[in-house]
Amino acid sequence: MPVTPFPAPRSLTTTPGGAALDAPVHVTADPDLPPQGYRLRTGPEGVTVDHRDALGLRYALATLDQLRAGHDYTATGYTITDHPDFPVRGFLLDISRDRVPTRRTLARWIEILALARFTQLELYGEHTYAFRDHQDVWQDASPLTADDLRWLDARCAAAGIELVANQNTFGHMERFLRHPGHAHRAENPEGFERGGVHRPPSTLEPTDDNADFATALVAEVAREVRSRRLNIGADEPFELGRGASAERVAQQGLGEVYFSFVTRLMAPWLEAGYTIEFWADVFAGHPELMDRVPPGAVPVVWQYDGPRVLSEVIDGDTPEARTWQRLGADLDNLREGFRSRGKLLSEAGVPFWVAPGASNWNSLLGRIDNAVDNMLDAAETGRENAARGFLLTSWGDHGHWDAPSVAYGPVVFGGAVSWSLETNRDLDIAAVLDDHVLLDEARLTGGVLMRLGRVHRDLGVPLLNGSPIARALFPDPAVPLPSLPTPEAMDRVAATLGACREDLTAADPAAAEGDVVRRELHHAVALAQFALDVLRARAAVTADPAVPEADAIDPATARRLLRRIEPLLAEQRACWLLRSRPGGLDDSIRELDRLRHQLIGAAHA
Repeated sequence: MPVTPFPAPRSLTTTPGGAALDAPVHVTADPDLPPQGYRLRTGPEGVTVDHRDALGLRYALATLDQLRAGHDYTATGYTITDHPDFPVRGFLLDISRDRVPTRRTLARWIEILALARFTQLELYGEHTYAFRDHQDVWQDASPLTADDLRWLDARCAAAGIELVANQNTFGHMERFLRHPGHAHRAENPEGFERGGVHRPPSTLEPTDDNADFATALVAEVAREVRSRRLNIGADEPFELGRGASAERVAQQGLGEVYFSFVTRLMAPWLEAGYTIEFWADVFAGHPELMDRVPPGAVPVVWQYDGPRVLSEVIDGDTPEARTWQRLGADLDNLREGFRSRGKLLSEAGVPFWVAPGASNWNSLLGRIDNAVDNMLDAAETGRENAARGFLLTSWGDHGHWDAPSVAYGPVVFGGAVSWSLETNRDLDIAAVLDDHVLLDEARLTGGVLMRLGRVHRDLGVPLLNGSPIARALFPDPAVPLPSLPTPEAMDRVAATLGACREDLTAADPAAAEGDVVRRELHHAVALAQFALDVLRARAAVTADPAVPEADAIDPATARRLLRRIEPLLAEQRACWLLRSRPGGLDDSIRELDRLRHQLIGAAHA
């Protein structure tokens, strides 16, 4: 049976009669092919490769390797012509929500990204780099060092991937601002209210001194990699205009103050010839600023929920939608997906990228259907509006409790649809994981990951940016569950979790990390079963999600749940240390404290 390589090429034909396994490969550079493009022919006359550039040659030879692995290679001739939809196909991995990967884990990510034809890797940074003058900020975080970045840069270059420096510079600076030496830099040193909850300071005051401070952080990271592109973040400055900059914002407008600071951050890098990525938050509410994007700056339009769940939550004016409105979300803009901002930027002649999400965060088990929906929306909109880049993001909200393997399916799908949308939109993700990533001869592990990734939907409570499983484990008063799953839905999910556990026992992933993947997924199932029992305990008392969690579990059940926590935490620590550095582990574990305290209160009620 002929082989369909991964990613599926845009053109593939077969003929009877293949090439010998030891047939020489004749390689020719062809400047008329599209960038990164190639033409591969195999047959009785031998093997020829025409390629546009170094990446095109790399992808052609990788495709040839997959064809040779097929049992009928010598009996089947192949003609493949291929090139990408998006010139830049990037993956962003959050290393600042407590989980800093080991070198072994980073090396494994490079292998998977190279398989999926990503051209760029970014490690999203806040406080997890060993900045020379800020040891108080990173000393407990097991940060990446300059040596780590140089090592990673070399590994990426060898795999045809560009390592791009990423350092946030405006919002999400709480890890700095919590320290006395940096508190004066905050827009609101005493913190701020969001969603009815007091939050610690997270936004820099937009001053020249703070711009110099943030630029120095970026410079420390950027000088250790060879790329001439970098990402300054600058997203979600929630407190802007509500503290030290209030008078300026009242006089000039929020968008003006925001964009003036961001362009000040960009200026030295643009002058030095860098390309600068930044999050395109501002354009949702201030489209008039699009004309002021300087040459060399690239707005990145992010959106992390797909059209299906957005329709379910927003169109019905649901309690979940009202929760996000209270948090300041622009639901009309969210409902448009990538299209509104993408079209506006395209019409303004501003080069831009699209950034969907892997949907691993705030989920524990992933949300694979949402990830697929989100990535298809991004790829379709990007192609329609000539976006130059596709940046898949994997965040770590609430301490990055999800196992790295939960993001493997979204990564192979994202790489495939950003390479060639039309030939990969129906990709069999489970098969790719089993055949190319995890090497599972039993062909079970990929299916387990897909079924676990649909549990959130099976519970019947559509949410934005999360799953009921994660909200049960990490209750947040600002983002409560809008309703509890029905007993029937929880029974179905319990059956799925049990079946997945059995399949993991029988699975046989031969990849070097195979045993680690099985162990971390066994543990993810156990955590999900625990979360499901928390939801059952609440539902047994009341179906009203507005009732405080501590009042919605009877004392005997609360005591039984409490006894299960310590063994789960012990295994969480063990699995974490197989993949990640120890710094940040204690902070991540503390994310479960709110649930623990609620159960203690219920147990003594």
